[in-house]
Amino acid sequence: MQTKVRMVVVGCGGMARHHLKKIVQQLDTTHIAALCDPDPAVFEQAGEIFAEAGLAMPPTWQSLDNMLMDIGDQLDAAFIITPHAYHHDQTVACLEAGLDVLLEKPMAVNAREAQSLIEARNRTGRLLVVAFQGSLSPQVRMGERLLRSGGLGQIHNISAVAWQNWKALTINSWRQNPVLSGGGFMFDTGAHVLNTVSDLAGENFVEVAAWFDNRDTPVDILAAAIGRLQSGALVTLNGCGDTIKSCFSDIRFFCSEGILQTTMWGDYLNVQRAGETELQPVEVPASMGVWQQFLAVRAGTLPNPCPPEVGLRMVQLWDALQASARQGGRPVPSSGALLQLPLNSL
Repeated sequence: MQTKVRMVVVGCGGMARHHLKKIVQQLDTTHIAALCDPDPAVFEQAGEIFAEAGLAMPPTWQSLDNMLMDIGDQLDAAFIITPHAYHHDQTVACLEAGLDVLLEKPMAVNAREAQSLIEARNRTGRLLVVAFQGSLSPQVRMGERLLRSGGLGQIHNISAVAWQNWKALTINSWRQNPVLSGGGFMFDTGAHVLNTVSDLAGENFVEVAAWFDNRDTPVDILAAAIGRLQSGALVTLNGCGDTIKSCFSDIRFFCSEGILQTTMWGDYLNVQRAGETELQPVEVPASMGVWQQFLAVRAGTLPNPCPPEVGLRMVQLWDALQASARQGGRPVPSSGALLQLPLNSL
């Protein structure tokens, strides 16, 4: 009887290796059957992770199509961790090959691609989970329950900020190539902020205004945005991708009966209720990371907290922010009808 999920890692760059370090600690549930990347040089770096864990290097392929043709029927799932522009086609290929997919964020580079992935999920009947650490974290799921229960009252304001020395870290990489990345700091690291705010808010933006500064690069490095939710709650989104060596965030929900604080990844959850003098930690079970959460969804023990509909919502917000920034910060509606248009028509 098969007990382990047979998976392939598609894309073996730095972020993939970050995830692999956790996955090799979960081999009671997972068999890493293959690695796939067009650049054979990265296999050596990935191999170091397996060597340190006392494991043999899995077979490698440079072509996803060839890998699926060769061993697709021997696989159960794929974890896709590649440049953003490749996400759509690679995910469709894996879904059509009969694999369940955990897809690194952001799910797609525009709303049109995101809607196409929802269609592919529906057509193939396979599982698609977007690897937003925030949505998949127990802390954010607990935060959602607290907000939805009404115990913190009505949401009045949301403040979110993320910062990182992103410009220096990503120079001369695909992340600063808009054709491959779909955006800069606010669509890469900052995508976690956009998603976690949207997830916890639980409602759509109706209007946003945004300003970007590329800092002499082809993509956004600094971003400031304001928005209004359907309920009337006001939101500020602030991203700084050009600062000292660091990477963190702070997200706060100011409600009529309390304050909720977390990060874009859901590292922790703090709450301060009416009558209390400071934020207090809310304890939740620890998580081994997004792959463990994906397996729980796949096993049916956890409802999918980050389906492609969540990825669509996040990229719709991103499309609206871009539309406003291109018009010098003019407020634009964040409606599905507008955001289904090609970006160059906005």
